[in-house]
Amino acid sequence: MVMLADTDAGSVVTAAQSGAKYRYVLVLPQLLLIPVLYLVQEMAVRLGLTTQRGHGALISQVFGRRWAGLSAGTLFVACVGALVTEFAGIAGVGELVGIPKWITISASAGALITLVLLGRYRRVEHIGLAVGALELLFLPAALVSHPHVGMIVDDMTHPLVMSGGFMTLLAANVGAVIMPWMIFYQQEAVIDKGRHGLDLRSALRSSRLDTATGAVVTQVIMVAIIIASAATLGVSHVGKSLGSIGEIASALTPFLGRREAIVFFGLGMVGASVVAALVVTLAGAWGISEVFGWRHSLNDSPTRAVGFYALAVAGTVTGAALVLVAPNLINLSVDVEVLNACLLPIVLGFLLALERRALPPAMRMRGVRRFVTYLLTMIVIAFGVITAVTTLWGLR
Repeated sequence: MVMLADTDAGSVVTAAQSGAKYRYVLVLPQLLLIPVLYLVQEMAVRLGLTTQRGHGALISQVFGRRWAGLSAGTLFVACVGALVTEFAGIAGVGELVGIPKWITISASAGALITLVLLGRYRRVEHIGLAVGALELLFLPAALVSHPHVGMIVDDMTHPLVMSGGFMTLLAANVGAVIMPWMIFYQQEAVIDKGRHGLDLRSALRSSRLDTATGAVVTQVIMVAIIIASAATLGVSHVGKSLGSIGEIASALTPFLGRREAIVFFGLGMVGASVVAALVVTLAGAWGISEVFGWRHSLNDSPTRAVGFYALAVAGTVTGAALVLVAPNLINLSVDVEVLNACLLPIVLGFLLALERRALPPAMRMRGVRRFVTYLLTMIVIAFGVITAVTTLWGLR
């Protein structure tokens, strides 16, 4: 579920912008990020199953409460930005079919709060997966856009465009793939989910297969969005700036047809936004509860884990309220993904350190795998540092 949430509303917007402005150039980076995404999330899986502690709790145990507070602060910033973009995506789809945003936002926030308060991880996961599966509608959208295979190959073999705008959008794509809240969610989710009857080795094998499958699926969806946008807007309106969710759907309408644009793009966006809002809400509540030492399992009732459920409800209400009072947020969606890239050094730095210090020697990475993981992760961290510097200097 966390992998479907990875392709959230901000990621969809970022991918659509990428295709409209630079055609298929950013398809290659999305494919190259598959192993990075898997390796990062696999570490979270290994830490969770081996230690039976969430990410925030483990940081507190190994490095102390002060560092855990820094990690929780990073998570809070990322979650607030993410929730705003998810509810903005839902509102944008509602407006496509003439539903006022206060109705779509209120209804979706109410449904999310109800689902969380009902508890039980298995129930939440099954419903989240069912809704998130709507993202697969982006795949037929890419097919009916009739992409030019030769153009795709040409753009993928000449992927670099050295300009400030391109580098910012490239950073946004990196931020759209690896997000801070994903690590918190997955490490706690593998604990809450439980794998009854399985020993540690079998549970790891099962979780790794889930993670690998999810990494491929989410990146294929991102590629499909880029292709759909590139084959239409990237060919006839190169460099077009998309100012809203409605603008993206309207721009695709002449190429796909109004019904197809609404069904493929609109329902795909609903699936992406809802499952991501659910995951982000839980990740934030889990991470902060872990730092404070509160009960935080979905398998506990709201009366037994008051702080955890209160955080989840407060986060959902805050994100919904911000969208109701804020103007159009498409530019913020891309900026949030850039922010994610800027936060990567902190998040991935903690993850690598925990992998070396919190796991027993037999469960740590060794040899070629360790070298490859460190190399790819350090490249992503370096990219996050560069992104932070260029963003602060306003090189857009």
